[in-house]
Amino acid sequence: MVKDKMRPKGPMSAYACFVQVIREEHKKKHPEESVVFAEFSKKCAEKWKTMNPKEKKRFEDMASRDKERYNREMDDYVPADGSKGKKRKKPKDPNMPKRALTAFFLFSDEHRQKIRDEHPDWRVSEVAKELGRMWEACTDRPKYERPLFAISSAMKTR
Repeated sequence: MVKDKMRPKGPMSAYACFVQVIREEHKKKHPEESVVFAEFSKKCAEKWKTMNPKEKKRFEDMASRDKERYNREMDDYVPADGSKGKKRKKPKDPNMPKRALTAFFLFSDEHRQKIRDEHPDWRVSEVAKELGRMWEACTDRPKYERPLFAISSAMKTR
């Protein structure tokens, strides 16, 4: 989806206003100095955390004014032609036949409970890893692959 360049810029948070002011002050004091973003961000975050609510009030007021600006601009905003917004996902057809299970899933269904009984303290991920190991070592894979066609055709009729 193409971004609409005419859409109003979103409202800034109090912290974003704070960072913007600090950055502008730093540029005025040190116009030639390049700023390392990571260090600057860390220092801003530390300073923001140590500020008391009275000091933060200035930036919260700036943020609320910016939010008002955004709301005014959004009231006047008309989306450009061709921008339809988010596409909605088509609802699934309840009558659509289910997909056939793979040979591995048939194998897993047969062996999962046995593994859970042997290792009741295992998490789902550990059971899944063990099923994967067992599947790799499985010598009678054709047993699970043969009935796949018959099962898949039976599931389609559901």
